[in-house]
Amino acid sequence: MKLVVGLGNPGPRYQATRHNAGFRIVERFASRWKVELGPGRYGGCFGRGRLPAETGAALDVGVLQPQGYMNRSGLAVVEALRRLPVDPAGDLLVVFDDVDLPFGRLRVRPGGGSGGHRGLADVIAALGSGDFARLRFGVGRPVGPLETADWVLTPFSAEEEKALEERLAAAADAIECVLLEGVSAAMNRFNREPAADGKTG
Repeated sequence: MKLVVGLGNPGPRYQATRHNAGFRIVERFASRWKVELGPGRYGGCFGRGRLPAETGAALDVGVLQPQGYMNRSGLAVVEALRRLPVDPAGDLLVVFDDVDLPFGRLRVRPGGGSGGHRGLADVIAALGSGDFARLRFGVGRPVGPLETADWVLTPFSAEEEKALEERLAAAADAIECVLLEGVSAAMNRFNREPAADGKTG
């Protein structure tokens, strides 16, 4: 079984903020595959479905949105891993926002540190390891005098919202690629894909 975890903050106050890109991406992925996300399981919103594989049986996939706020995301992940047949090193994918990437840019990685992202840092601390795949979604650096912590709690601009439809779809594509073809294939396909500004790299 594979487990896809989107990081974010619960409640309507945070729904449209940059920090909730992870939530929005896994919602798009879940909707595409008719995975219904419901509250009250593993400390978050959870759903389970199957992806058709090119060879062999369909792939069993769980989708989780921790509901303990960003800085305590690890609790829900650990709870899910205790009860589901998921090996973090090979079966876990964590999806989250990243201020170090331009808006809409995607980065797939097989593991590593938190890069200063508090939600990811909490997941790593809870698991005792950063040896799991992750998908980073660029939300850009603060504009003006805003601190990073305040910036990620602001909504996307109207122009960015127009571009989000395509970028969220691309991120959902990246999730599918990781699950069905592996991290290396997803890195080769998506890590140099143009961002919303048309630049690559």
